[in-house]
Amino acid sequence: MIFTRWSAKLPGTQRRAAARSDRAAARPAGTPATPPTAAPEPTGPTADGTPAALTAATTTGSVPAARAERPDPASAQEAAPVTLSPTVDALSVHDILGTIPALVAVVYGPEHLLAYVNGAYASVFGPRPAGQTAREALPELDALGLLPLMDQVLRSGKPRTVKSRKVPGGAGGDRSRDGYYTFTCTPIEVAASGPAPDPEVACVAPHKGVLVFGADVTDQVESAERLRASEARQREAAVTLQRSLLPQELEQPDDLRVAATYQPGGTDAAVGGDWYDVITLGAGRTALVIGDVMGRGVRAAAVMGQLRTAVRAYARLDLPPHEVLQLLDGLAAEIDANQIATCVYAVHDPNEGRLVYASAGHLPILVRDPDGTVRRAAEPTGPPLGTGGWLHTSGSVTLGPGSSAVLYTDGLVERRDKDIDDGVDALERAFAGAAGPPDIVCDRLLRSLGITATHDDDVAILVLQHPERTGHDAELFHNAALELHGGTEAAPRARAFASGVLASWRFSPELHDLGVLAASELVANSLQHGTPPMRLRLRRTDRRLIVEVTDGDDHLPRRRRAEPADEAGRGISIVATIASSWGSRRTPGGGKAVWCEFALPGS
Repeated sequence: MIFTRWSAKLPGTQRRAAARSDRAAARPAGTPATPPTAAPEPTGPTADGTPAALTAATTTGSVPAARAERPDPASAQEAAPVTLSPTVDALSVHDILGTIPALVAVVYGPEHLLAYVNGAYASVFGPRPAGQTAREALPELDALGLLPLMDQVLRSGKPRTVKSRKVPGGAGGDRSRDGYYTFTCTPIEVAASGPAPDPEVACVAPHKGVLVFGADVTDQVESAERLRASEARQREAAVTLQRSLLPQELEQPDDLRVAATYQPGGTDAAVGGDWYDVITLGAGRTALVIGDVMGRGVRAAAVMGQLRTAVRAYARLDLPPHEVLQLLDGLAAEIDANQIATCVYAVHDPNEGRLVYASAGHLPILVRDPDGTVRRAAEPTGPPLGTGGWLHTSGSVTLGPGSSAVLYTDGLVERRDKDIDDGVDALERAFAGAAGPPDIVCDRLLRSLGITATHDDDVAILVLQHPERTGHDAELFHNAALELHGGTEAAPRARAFASGVLASWRFSPELHDLGVLAASELVANSLQHGTPPMRLRLRRTDRRLIVEVTDGDDHLPRRRRAEPADEAGRGISIVATIASSWGSRRTPGGGKAVWCEFALPGS
């Protein structure tokens, strides 16, 4: 009990805090705090046995101080006055609007009589006399197109907002640059105020009015313009990079007419990875490539450039299309494991009149026959490049004289609200009716599929035509072939055949002799190192003479330096010396083809 009484006297205890709370709750609101009047301390116990001193402290709301405490008489006599925060009703709207940094104007009535403009408005447009119509007193609002908007707000009773209106020389207090403001017109009720000593108060009767509030968005607009300018520069750089990685001028084969187009998507700085290419393989054969790297931006364009370079390198090996894609698949995984690409690689051989191709997840080639029928070369199709674990296969489609074909990327036919097959169907219909040279066909396909400068995806198109030649043009393209069965008479027969054909094609004596020599050396090489069946083929175009020998052995010849004592090994070296170019490849049925070309004068 003694401990309890002593702890109650300690300053700062819970009981003293409770006592102070009781006194604050008992005092009426707004009543100054006064020190309690000291009551005489009872000396005897209460009826319930509680000590009189503790009971008195509890009933009076005070706790006796400890023996060491000495209350300050001055602080006890001074009372701290209680101050109350002003209510909203006590605030002056005029003063509030005057301190707002935004532009504020108040008008009322159908004529929009001016009641008030704040200081920010006057600093931008100058002081405005109250009582006049907005058309007279606020001509700047008319120039900004706000007066019709204010009429709508007054009639409908609903606020309206216009964004980023330009105010010449109105960027806050800076008159050297233009400002931009977002204006909100809000309907208000202008109450009667009686005779107004303030000349700015023009409304003395209740009227409906409009409060015009202009928020300064100059910094935001200028930041957005800088951002758009930066994005435009980045886009220009990305598009320049993309176009620099595409062929600057397409190779034009002897037997095909080829054109291509590339359109970057929309106004986004992140261009895609679409590409195309045309590669002459020799012996009249042509490789055609189109592909699309998934994703957008400089990274996709860089991957595209590496794949395009690799395709050209692999094409020089004169491999079948599916083997080229197999090599590309491994390379794509090494370049970036997170990037995949679709691709079609096709080879056109004018001697066979076919297009042999392989597809890695790409859309089907469309072929149009001379009668206008459009066919899809849909099979076979493997997974995209970079996925790995797949053996690609080659297919073929007829592409004879008078036929055309189109290779394209998904940006041409894919739409967000339609199935991609619907886009391919639309392309088929457009291709069936797209006549003219290949470059005209590209433009017509873009227009027919609705591709504009704001299209949201990159588009690449490659169109090839195998023209049907007649008249004088047909005299410049000839083919002649001879089957060789081996034996000692094969070489003399080949020389005689080549001599007669080249003479009938009216070549110069020098070119005639070089052609006969090349045919003799290639046949001799095939007789010595190859196996039957053997064939000698001569082909003339408007630009070159092609000599080709095929046999059943798939070991490709190589050029080597023959020693003076060697009796063999000089045939390929002789051919490489006299011809413009030479090469060899494996044929699909097993075997090989060795060829050489001679450029015609003037080509």
